[in-house]
Amino acid sequence: MAEATATPTANAERGRPKTRIGIITSNKMMKTVVVTVHRRAAHAQYGKIQTLRVKFKAHAEDHEYPKKITLNEGDKVLISETRPMSKDKRWRVTKVLERATRV
Repeated sequence: MAEATATPTANAERGRPKTRIGIITSNKMMKTVVVTVHRRAAHAQYGKIQTLRVKFKAHAEDHEYPKKITLNEGDKVLISETRPMSKDKRWRVTKVLERATRV
């Protein structure tokens, strides 16, 4: 008989988490920021290129709103998928790519 396929073990790789690049639109929460991600896609029926916008709530461990604001609105960040941390939070801020310029 042929050998049965091995079942996944607890140490099996989970694959790479999804990542997105976006801009912070709100930093008013404790340890949470809202990141807006824009992407361009063709319309399914008509083919016209359109800009689609999605907002993600992302966890930022070092961001304490009233005391220590480390992330500001307008910052460009890399977010990656993670386990659910609350009802809406399934992403975390991995890296700040570009700081917003202050005038």
